Amino acid sequence: MSVRIGDTAPNFKADTTNGPIDFHEWIGSSWAFFFSHPADFTPVCTTEMGRTSQLSEQFAARNVKPIGLSTDGVEEHMAWIKDVNDTQHTTLTFPIVADKGLKVAQLYDMIHPNESTTAAVRSVFIIDPDKKVRLTLTYPMNVGRNFDEILRVIDALQLADAKKVATPADWRPGGKVIIPPSISNEDAKGIFPQGWEEIRPYLRVTDVN
Repeated sequence: MSVRIGDTAPNFKADTTNGPIDFHEWIGSSWAFFFSHPADFTPVCTTEMGRTSQLSEQFAARNVKPIGLSTDGVEEHMAWIKDVNDTQHTTLTFPIVADKGLKVAQLYDMIHPNESTTAAVRSVFIIDPDKKVRLTLTYPMNVGRNFDEILRVIDALQLADAKKVATPADWRPGGKVIIPPSISNEDAKGIFPQGWEEIRPYLRVTDVN
């Protein structure tokens, strides 16, 4: 199954390091950062789990709940968390889904047979409170994720929802944003009273607070 932007994130029930969950119920009214890794007790994955834990306050400030997954079991996850905490100098508290039967990995198309038939690739799904998939990313097994980019795109998505804007290439919080072409100049006057710069009729940039 292929999970695409705009789809409702497939729901599932699974055991995790924090106990059994119903995924949609667990998300609740928050955003979710759902990410898979190939295996416990592997080097790149250990740094990624540690980095996610280290950024727990930044995720919480954005109303985002992290949740990991690998095709190992709960006991392996629990033992591995001790290693993550020790080597990455953190205290990991977010849940890690146990998926030894590959049920969730297959549901989210995390198994890429040319990479492995049993281990998940490094997939990322950003899911909003309406349970809609807003971003998908897939990394190869030997390349760790860029967490600055993950936080940046969450900021961009949340700003776009709140302010009816789009964000340009390399946008960072505080930077200029784009007024979507679907908003007429007349409507834009009410939505963006601060005004805008018209570079082209289809390219209008403005500031937001």
